[in-house]
Amino acid sequence: MLRLVKMERGYIPQLFEMMGEWTNSGEKIVPWSIAKSDYRDTGRYIATLDVQKPEGDLVPDSTFFCLDTERDIFVGAVNIRHFLNGRLLLEGGHIGSGIRPSERGKGFGTHMVALALEECDKLGIREVLMCCDKANPASAKTIRKNGGILENEVKTDGGVIQRYWIQRAR
Repeated sequence: MLRLVKMERGYIPQLFEMMGEWTNSGEKIVPWSIAKSDYRDTGRYIATLDVQKPEGDLVPDSTFFCLDTERDIFVGAVNIRHFLNGRLLLEGGHIGSGIRPSERGKGFGTHMVALALEECDKLGIREVLMCCDKANPASAKTIRKNGGILENEVKTDGGVIQRYWIQRAR
């Protein structure tokens, strides 16, 4: 059973376990919101997870951790941007998501994005943009399984970004 939770002190053991695994893997930690500050400074970390008001390139957002309630572990995280600026419209989208290395390929990403889409519904976001690196077919598959329709591909400095739109019920 998966559910999205906001980070709080009671989840520090789950956070340390997931982030430790991800750090030890040497892989890029996504979404960026869970890696932008040092998770070991827990007070500051929790306080900086969500952006409350636009600041520079940042828009208001909400970060959730995906808790497997049966095993009591975090399997991943999602970041939901409440609206898009020019950069996010081009290559970021409304939802950024990531599954920790040991939990990939088990369907958690698809379920986690479905839960994130429910959060988008609560925010009134009816047309959800999700983007992924073309070199990451697992992310594209997760987006498509949640109703994503490929609009186009955009070349960036880092490669090719695929842009998918998901239409939500009104």
